[in-house]
Amino acid sequence: MNTLVLLNIIVFVLLLAGLFFTYRKDWSLSKKVLIGMVVGIFFGLGLKTVYGDSPVIEHSIAWINLVGNGYVQLLQMVIMPLIFVSILSAVVKLHQTTSLGKISVLVIGILLITTAIAALVGAGVTNLFGLSAEGLVQGTKEAARLATIQSQYIGQVTDLDVPKLLLSLFPQNPFADLTGVRPTAIISVVIFSAFLGVAALKLMDKDTVNGERIRHGIEALQALVISLVRLVMQFTPYGVLALMTKMVATANLADIVKLGEFLIASYLGLAIMFLVHALLLLFVRVNPIDFFKKVFPVLTFAFTSRSSAASIPLNIEAQTKQLGVPEGIASFSASFGATIGQNGCAGLYPAMLAVMVAPTVGINPLDPLWIAQLVVVVTLSSIGVAGVGGGATFAALIVLPAMGLPITLVALLISIEPLIDMGRTALNVNGSMAAGTATSQLLGVRNPQPDNDA
Repeated sequence: MNTLVLLNIIVFVLLLAGLFFTYRKDWSLSKKVLIGMVVGIFFGLGLKTVYGDSPVIEHSIAWINLVGNGYVQLLQMVIMPLIFVSILSAVVKLHQTTSLGKISVLVIGILLITTAIAALVGAGVTNLFGLSAEGLVQGTKEAARLATIQSQYIGQVTDLDVPKLLLSLFPQNPFADLTGVRPTAIISVVIFSAFLGVAALKLMDKDTVNGERIRHGIEALQALVISLVRLVMQFTPYGVLALMTKMVATANLADIVKLGEFLIASYLGLAIMFLVHALLLLFVRVNPIDFFKKVFPVLTFAFTSRSSAASIPLNIEAQTKQLGVPEGIASFSASFGATIGQNGCAGLYPAMLAVMVAPTVGINPLDPLWIAQLVVVVTLSSIGVAGVGGGATFAALIVLPAMGLPITLVALLISIEPLIDMGRTALNVNGSMAAGTATSQLLGVRNPQPDNDA
């Protein structure tokens, strides 16, 4: 091992140890995560300043990733058990199965409405900045990315149709879905858990003795899984430190400058959508400032990990423990928000690309009718993304052909894709938490005084 790499690893370990020993027991998770994020930024800047683009950074990050990616994998480990037991427990606690329908309709409705708004915002900021795909140069990386898209992704998108998509959401083998082997596994687990919960309710009505046994068993299983989730969450500050270090140390300033205008426009659009979420919360009489304070650790992790799915455990925990959202609603919103109606990846981003590409094929991106069509296509496509594994790339590959536009631009933005994806993922996750909070508030089931994190 290179001496410099070893030195970097030692410094990183010392930083982790410093975080551990300097924590006060009464500090909130938000404060701990903030410290981890700040330390990660400075350590990443230090690595970038000292080594530049040296291979030392790559080799050092490979070891630092053991903590960052290791933490992400721990969260992925608990996603399916948490969704399964949370939905099952929530349905069993319902007095009427009709409540399940109300929750689903409200959550999905809010997600799709905010996605439509995100598409409109994306089109607006792109036109405001006058962004266009004309003049963008296709380099080696971009050409390779385009080849990958055409060989691996296009087939999945072109075969997509509504009946096939809807059918893919239904569980066929719940045990396989619990392993996450299918792109639609999360939604399938939600559906299976809901069916199992309804079956448990019916059994409790017919067979009180066995029904009570099942209810107690579900409660015990839920307590065990929640305990596991909270155990994993204790590692959040360390995971954020590692992920932030990687992000800063591997950032390419030249790429940022080259596509800086698109980057600025993207983050302006993201900021506007966070404001939209705040207005939604105000509409349902929830203090948005208080909301953002409580979900800060979740947004930080989503930003650094770039994974909506991996954020689900933190998402559900924040909603239930910090925001007072019932477990069932929190589980529904977190699960659906990671697959359907992603405001950032499936709303804002594909709309921006469509507006940029439109002038290259003679379409006026300011045409109100064209923008209205784009908003509708983006919103409907955000459901379709769940059928092909999610992600901004798939969303763009569904929207652009549907609007009669070429897909080349998807590859041309590869150099700044990670930087934009961090913000998009944070918006996705925030949208799901806002949807869950708004739903619980509209149904009048939100706990106004949830437990505070310590």
